[in-house]
Amino acid sequence: MSEIEEKYSAENIQVLEGLEAVRKRPAMYIGDISSRGLHHLVYEVVDNSIDEALGGYCHNIDVEILEGNSIRVTDDGRGIPTDMHPKEKRSALEVVMTILHAGGKFDKGSYKVSGGLHGVGVSCVNALSKHTEVKVYRNGKIFQQEYACGKPLYSVRELGETDKRGTIVTFTPDDTIFTETIYDASILATRLRELAYLNKGIRLTLCDHRSDADNKDKVIEFYSQNGLIDFIKYLDENRERLIPEPVYIEGEKNGIILEIALQYNTSFSENVHSYVNNINTVEGGTHLTGFRRALTKTLKNYADQMKMLSNLKFDINGDDFREGLTAIVSAKVAEPQFEGQTKTKLGNSEVAGAVDQIVSEHLGYYLEEHPKEAKLIVDKVILAATARHAARKARELVQRKNVLSSSGLPGKLADCSAKDPAECELFLVEGDSAGGSAKMGRDRMYQAILPLRGKILNVEKAMQHRVFESEEIKNIYTALGVTIGTEEDSKALNLSKLRYHKVIIMTDADVDGSHIDTLILTFFFRYMKEMIENGYIYIATPPLYMVKKGQTEHYAWNEEGRDQLTAELGGEEKNVKVQRYKGLGEMNPEQLWATTMDPATRTLRQVSIENALEADRIFSMLMGDDVPPRREFIEQNAKYANIDA
Repeated sequence: MSEIEEKYSAENIQVLEGLEAVRKRPAMYIGDISSRGLHHLVYEVVDNSIDEALGGYCHNIDVEILEGNSIRVTDDGRGIPTDMHPKEKRSALEVVMTILHAGGKFDKGSYKVSGGLHGVGVSCVNALSKHTEVKVYRNGKIFQQEYACGKPLYSVRELGETDKRGTIVTFTPDDTIFTETIYDASILATRLRELAYLNKGIRLTLCDHRSDADNKDKVIEFYSQNGLIDFIKYLDENRERLIPEPVYIEGEKNGIILEIALQYNTSFSENVHSYVNNINTVEGGTHLTGFRRALTKTLKNYADQMKMLSNLKFDINGDDFREGLTAIVSAKVAEPQFEGQTKTKLGNSEVAGAVDQIVSEHLGYYLEEHPKEAKLIVDKVILAATARHAARKARELVQRKNVLSSSGLPGKLADCSAKDPAECELFLVEGDSAGGSAKMGRDRMYQAILPLRGKILNVEKAMQHRVFESEEIKNIYTALGVTIGTEEDSKALNLSKLRYHKVIIMTDADVDGSHIDTLILTFFFRYMKEMIENGYIYIATPPLYMVKKGQTEHYAWNEEGRDQLTAELGGEEKNVKVQRYKGLGEMNPEQLWATTMDPATRTLRQVSIENALEADRIFSMLMGDDVPPRREFIEQNAKYANIDA
């Protein structure tokens, strides 16, 4: 037993404040009370186990979804201390589980680095669960305590002796708090896979015991021997690699531990994902700043030394060095300072310099030792710079001098009368026929219609200047009123003059319509991600069927609804007629309004990014050149597609 392990006891558990506010304002602590917040509860418990693993005390973490959508998380770490807390005069286990911001993460001797400290903690999970049970295997004994809505039902009990060690936390989310209480195994699997890549050598498993689960009692294991190198290969499995193997960088500077894997591919997008203490910093921060600075500086210095840029007649910038780059930047920081409770941006100023030095040194060695790969990378940079230069003029054509002037709007746009973007909606409609029905059926005060001609350009496989030269994409930019591109960032999006806060993709309810949805979403994800992040993108849900009896019309969105309506109205023998809509253009304006456009009766699906990393992988798979993974994905998800008979 190590010295640190021996010292990890009740004295290390420090109390900062109480727990009462959590149940009153849960969204303040877990982000929201829908699906995202529900799954966040699991992450908080797993993060505690991961922190034990970071210290070298835990090697296996099991997550189980039980009947009734309860969760059980088991680890083989040291176990939560159960001895008497010197200040609280009760078991340290009870302190950890019932008091917000109480834990060993505040004591520097217990954990060198941790992600859990800056989360809401297991006490918050306890507060938002109608029942929680904790079993601790520690010092040869088994301890247990149960809770209801965060309050202990009894004092910590000693159940017996054991030769095991670790902690088992079982909880049932409170259905009076959460609007969604059904766990999605695929969401949990994505996070566990991510943690396995970020912490090589740690074994995580997921098992779904629910009777209605597709993979009932099937254990999915996540384990990576090579960590970030395996991670990069997973992310880029559907892209054509430019260099044979990822570049791997590992180092430590001023107490900051850095691990990076990067790979160049033939795509035209940048996909850099950053982590601090296993927390996905989706807004980046100082570690990402240091990486980008070092990448640009080191590659440019090498290219200049090799005189590879001598024939270039214009400057290259940071964007050019990151086109076709997939990278994972993972930093371990003892005392991270995150901006905001959501922990999406690292603020420690000292991290940027440390990352810069480590990356510059290791990447410089790599370029010198791998001249063939270095030339391929620099050639890719030159190609990106050339394309960006060509794209500048095409991009400038998209910009509109005065967004309030109708003369600058696309000719096919039927604009609305209202000027407040918060009130205005823009429907992106497939084809002139559907566009005509939408224009006639809309509310002209706040609904605008932009018909699109067929399937727009697949931006996943197009260079930037081709994107800006596309007539349909130019029309989208112009109608929205946004501006794009600066000298520093050619894809920077300025939403200050955005004209609509609801952009609704409205296509036919068939396979072709779904394909067009995906093409448009790929464009927004690659070139207007901020629109998705701000919650401005929606997908309309037009009906598939109209079931009619006499003058009464009913609508169905799937086959089950159609059959139910047909049976309720008496079937064919009672003169019930069923019409299958092959496209929006088959609906008259009144029907389109009543089913798909009227805010009082329509259903809109808001597009959000649960996991940008997984979204990037799926878009590259669906819209890239590699056919087998796409075919496999479609076969696995075919039950979600509306296929014409």
